[in-house]
Amino acid sequence: MKKSELVDSIGHLIRFSFARSGGPGGQNVNKVASKAVARLAVADLGFLPESDRNRVEARLANRVTSEGDIMVAVQDTREQARNREIAVARMAELIAEAMVKPKSRVKTRPSRAAREARLRVKKLRSAHKRLRGPAAEE
Repeated sequence: MKKSELVDSIGHLIRFSFARSGGPGGQNVNKVASKAVARLAVADLGFLPESDRNRVEARLANRVTSEGDIMVAVQDTREQARNREIAVARMAELIAEAMVKPKSRVKTRPSRAAREARLRVKKLRSAHKRLRGPAAEE
């Protein structure tokens, strides 16, 4: 699923709350609630297959609240509307990245030459260590 499709799908499902933002803002900073906190319930992702939903919940576990909401807070700009747009885009990006299936590992075996080289190096190392010991009696 493309990020733009995901934004369209989740845009109306996200609940927002607003708070006073840190950072620059002059006299207005103590009056305007420009920080956007976006919440999206994992259960609301019904348009995704269950396997994808489980993967999203597992990968974003550090962002999922006890109520089962994915949370994103944005205070990048002084404008509430712009922070809201950024929050939706970040939420979509997080979900899209979490849905990517990891590639399965392909088992490989060392080549014959690699095994022989390893054994050669082990013998050489062993010989060096043997020389460090006491002198052999004749």
